[in-house]
Amino acid sequence: TFCSYISINNSSNFEVREVIIKAEIQTERQRILLLDTSKSPVESIRAGGRYDFIVEHDVKELGPHTLVCTALYNDGDGERKYLPQFFKFIVANPLSVRTKVRVIKETTFLEACIENHTKSNLFMDQVDFEPAQHYSATILKGDGHHSKKDSPTRETFKPPILIRSGGGIYNYLYQLTSPSDGLAQTKVEGSNVLGKLQITWRTNLGEPGRLQTQQILGTPPTKKEIELQVVEVPSIINLQKPFRIKLNLTNQTDKELGPFEVSLSQNGSYGERVVMINGLQSMVLSQVQALGSTDFHLNLIATKPGIQRISGITVFDTREMKSYEPLPDLEIFVDVD
Repeated sequence: TFCSYISINNSSNFEVREVIIKAEIQTERQRILLLDTSKSPVESIRAGGRYDFIVEHDVKELGPHTLVCTALYNDGDGERKYLPQFFKFIVANPLSVRTKVRVIKETTFLEACIENHTKSNLFMDQVDFEPAQHYSATILKGDGHHSKKDSPTRETFKPPILIRSGGGIYNYLYQLTSPSDGLAQTKVEGSNVLGKLQITWRTNLGEPGRLQTQQILGTPPTKKEIELQVVEVPSIINLQKPFRIKLNLTNQTDKELGPFEVSLSQNGSYGERVVMINGLQSMVLSQVQALGSTDFHLNLIATKPGIQRISGITVFDTREMKSYEPLPDLEIFVDVD
């Protein structure tokens, strides 16, 4: 909040009358009227006298501002006089908010780092994340102060968080989850708006401040054309003996896809192949209808005992001549029969 104490001084040796006073803030984009006594002018200000007032303005723009004060009055001879005064000042951000977004599986984590740029300590009364309609948010805190965690007194009186002057910082972490039902997911598809932060604070002297951030954006959701999932793995896998895993291929588009070839990638980064396809090195799947899925089995054989990885199961669309991202590595335990 911009607050200014303004004093109109009559430095002449005669009384001035019918004084109309105006005060306004001018920015690069707008003019905001703070005071206008046109409808009820100050009747008179005696010689050596003064008229004082206070103006306030809730600042919402950054950059250069000008406080313009004007007085229109009758002098000792009854002549109408005009006096303008200009006071320039710069509005800077009292604090900066930096955000980082990380997505882990179905959960989005938002970190907000708040830095104090003022010369005063700031006491944060409220730092709330208002999620977009399709998200719910939970603030994550450290595990300290377990004894006070469930105290009713602690809930009633929430002590403010201190961010020290001249570059002090404080980090907040929020966990965002979205509805799991398909209808909600479809409805918000393509939207990457996470929400916005509402921040309120007070200075050492109790002066309030508040800031609402712009909408915070996450990573634009990318919808996979196909999804390959492991449905079933045998509970016992024996060395050098064939076994089958059950997989599911889902077409997540609104058009028919396929036919497909399923194979183990020959990429050298997988090193020595411990689990291999038993038989033909690729199997063919027929076309999968739009939004449809199909189950199939892959015949494999393990050549080493212990904990091993099935790596590089890849799907290739033979019509589009396109390979999809390999299935994540799958750990199995190979027993010696």
